[in-house]
Amino acid sequence: MTSRLSCLSPRRLAPLWPVAAGALAATGQAPLSLWPAAILGFALLTLAVLRAERPARAARAGWLFGAGYFALALAWIVEPFMVDIARHGWMAPFALVLMAGGLALFWGGAAALAKRVAPAGLPAALALAATLTLAEALRGWIFTGFPWALIGHALIPSPLLPLAAWGGPHALSLLLLWPATLLGAALSHPGRSRIAPALLALAGFAAPLALALSLPPRALPAGAEAPVLRLVQPNAPQREKWLPDRIPVFFNRLQQLTTEEGTDGQRPDLVIWPETAVPYLLNEGAALTDLLAESARGSALAFGVQRRDGADYYNSLALLDANGEISGTYDKHHLVPFGEYLPLADLMADVGIGALASRFGGGYTPGPGARLMELPGIGRALPLICYEAVFPRDIRAAPARPDLLLQVTNDAWFGSFSGPYQHLAQARLRAVEQGLPLVRAANTGVSALISADGELLASLPLNTTGHLDVTLPPPSAPTPYSRHGDWPALLVAFALFCVAAAGFVHHVFRSSPES
Repeated sequence: MTSRLSCLSPRRLAPLWPVAAGALAATGQAPLSLWPAAILGFALLTLAVLRAERPARAARAGWLFGAGYFALALAWIVEPFMVDIARHGWMAPFALVLMAGGLALFWGGAAALAKRVAPAGLPAALALAATLTLAEALRGWIFTGFPWALIGHALIPSPLLPLAAWGGPHALSLLLLWPATLLGAALSHPGRSRIAPALLALAGFAAPLALALSLPPRALPAGAEAPVLRLVQPNAPQREKWLPDRIPVFFNRLQQLTTEEGTDGQRPDLVIWPETAVPYLLNEGAALTDLLAESARGSALAFGVQRRDGADYYNSLALLDANGEISGTYDKHHLVPFGEYLPLADLMADVGIGALASRFGGGYTPGPGARLMELPGIGRALPLICYEAVFPRDIRAAPARPDLLLQVTNDAWFGSFSGPYQHLAQARLRAVEQGLPLVRAANTGVSALISADGELLASLPLNTTGHLDVTLPPPSAPTPYSRHGDWPALLVAFALFCVAAAGFVHHVFRSSPES
């Protein structure tokens, strides 16, 4: 008994406290959105890195912190595997452990690099802010990228959100890490020597806050002649969505919500159905388009659907115009690994693993890339299917500036606690970055209208059935971020890293015996 208790002694458990600090930082993500807790969590990480005796110890602290952070922030990732528990449930814990541990490697490497170039004091704290920001940019690109639960996402509900129009998500990461790491440096100093870094931490938050609050509003209200859009939320649980006896129920629900008259007796200019809302292939031809046109009753209809082209299947968004003709299609090009396609598909098939979200064997084929869809009487929309909205680089890859962002998604895969709300938060960030209104139709929610400054103008709650008629606000002027992307924020992070490294080198030379 004594030997068992000794394993739980504070001394043995002490190395694990970065895990708890990481979980604390993760509470900054939606739906909790406790962004001050995120600042405190990263301050504690800084304290652990500064106290580490060598880079390897700093790497361990960074990895443990990241593991705790991602385990909580990405807890929703088990949900897709629970849709078909008998087939995929066994993979759920492995998915979370591997995802949390794998993504934590980026932060472990960032902590080790910061410790190596500036082992102590303020230079080490600033180096950590820089290396974590650069590591976040890297994980947003490598292996197709997964920029979910970025550090800066904690500031989406904060007053600093307008600054994303200037520097995007990595600017928000820097704005959170600058005061957090300086606060960590203050905690590591004894007595009165804490005052200087504490004041710098306060200034590092107060200055950008004052700037954000002084910025004039960018978004304009909708005019009297603005188009009316109807967002339809059928609320089809993923476990039931493709059951043969439930398919007619959900499709009839879509039709009924679409045919209902508006409060003023007028039909909406455009009706929007979520991702894969139509349970038939687009290739069904006139039989399908006539059925959809009957539901639309003279309105244009944008709907999520699957389509086939030879041996290839696509996750698509199609537009049925007011005349009942298909006038445009968009094929999703940024597919979800293991969800919509399988890396090493032949090997995976041998062990019985298929693409979770695809109904067609090995998964979907990616489309050719970002493209605009002309919506008559409304303007040019940039279609985004599901998690394409978490990649700002894909939005900037559009061939021209759109008038609005149009997202259709099926967040039923993400459960009902954190995943759908995190997805919604990132949609708000995309609107701010681009200065564009964003409309999203989600199968189980949250369907919403978001203004060009990120304000949630209207929404349907999660796990409810209904439709929402909204008046589309105009876009704002192009933002600095829409023109320059991530490079300014990343160059600032790299410059901060160089300054931190140079400051430490200068300190070493000044304190050497030869000097």
